[in-house]
Amino acid sequence: MASLYEQLEKMTIVVADTGDINSIQQFTPRDATTNPSLITAAAQMDEYQEIVDETLRAARTAAGASAATKDVVAVAIDQLSVEFGRRILEIVPGRVSTEVDARLSYDTEATVAKARQLIAAYDKAGVGKERVLIKIAATWEGIRAADQLEDEGIHCNLTLMFGLHQAVACAEAGVTLISPFVGRILDWYKKSTGRDSYPSHEDPGVLSVSEIYTYYKKFGYKTEVMGASFRNLGEICELAGCDLLTIAPKFLADLKSQSGDLPRKLDADKAKAANVERIEMNEAAFRAMHEADKMANEKLDEGIAGFSKAIVALEELLSQRLAQLEGAERRGRIAGDFFRAFDLDGDGVITREEWCGTDAVFDAMDRDGDGRITPEEVAASLGAAHIL
Repeated sequence: MASLYEQLEKMTIVVADTGDINSIQQFTPRDATTNPSLITAAAQMDEYQEIVDETLRAARTAAGASAATKDVVAVAIDQLSVEFGRRILEIVPGRVSTEVDARLSYDTEATVAKARQLIAAYDKAGVGKERVLIKIAATWEGIRAADQLEDEGIHCNLTLMFGLHQAVACAEAGVTLISPFVGRILDWYKKSTGRDSYPSHEDPGVLSVSEIYTYYKKFGYKTEVMGASFRNLGEICELAGCDLLTIAPKFLADLKSQSGDLPRKLDADKAKAANVERIEMNEAAFRAMHEADKMANEKLDEGIAGFSKAIVALEELLSQRLAQLEGAERRGRIAGDFFRAFDLDGDGVITREEWCGTDAVFDAMDRDGDGRITPEEVAASLGAAHIL
């Protein structure tokens, strides 16, 4: 019997919810989605250290030698997001989602500007905008930014989606894709009701996505629905047939390893026949519905705060690494100047005859005791990885 993964792929586009390029290579989904938390996790893996270091050096060059660390890091975050995105797109045939700084979630103009910067960076890296989705929090201001960006041909993925009012506003704005957060909705209901669990078919997050999917198909919206943020395999199975599902590597592995019948749960034809009333959406209606939806209100604020903390954590990580790199490079330059000052004949070693210091220092630097000091020995003695 086919695995759950194979069956799911026949009715839903599977998206990898990770910044780990190796995981994406393993599961070969059509699309991939990232966020600052995922980029931070990937940036701390040894196999991606070279990408981080190269990006930081490029950011320093772009920002200028005299630029403050925070300015270099700001450039590096955009470049790192794009570099991970570019490498992911070498693996997946579809699109990658790249997130706008969550701290801009209530600033339409700043969100538009940042989205344009990201798309320009992708273009410079040889990636067309048709392969990129700009992730924006589904605030009213974020939705307005997405409306403007979509008119410019920049496609958007509206995230931190918890309520029907957000979904309707996104569809009216012509947004390409939305990401309702299934697991976070479940988290809120479990906490607010004191229940330990819900059957998958009664899961509040599943019901929310199903409601949005039905509304979209009923009224013929082109905006795609991508369920996200899963807590268990049952939630994923209950949304089989959704336009897209973005799934973490752990659950992708579970889907591949398990078999059994996986029936379609969401069906566009059935949704078109549903008895659903159309909602007239404008800013006043959006804000009133949002205020009345305690779960959506709290989870949106919490999500923006969480994504903002993730950006701060990434900034701190990159600041520390930049200091390490620049410290090592300074030591390397000092070591290089030192070596060249004593290598009088330019033959690539310092002999005792060329040495103008004390014998004790020469002997300490001549680590292998062969009577010659090599560039590597100078670098090691001065705490540099190599000389520059």
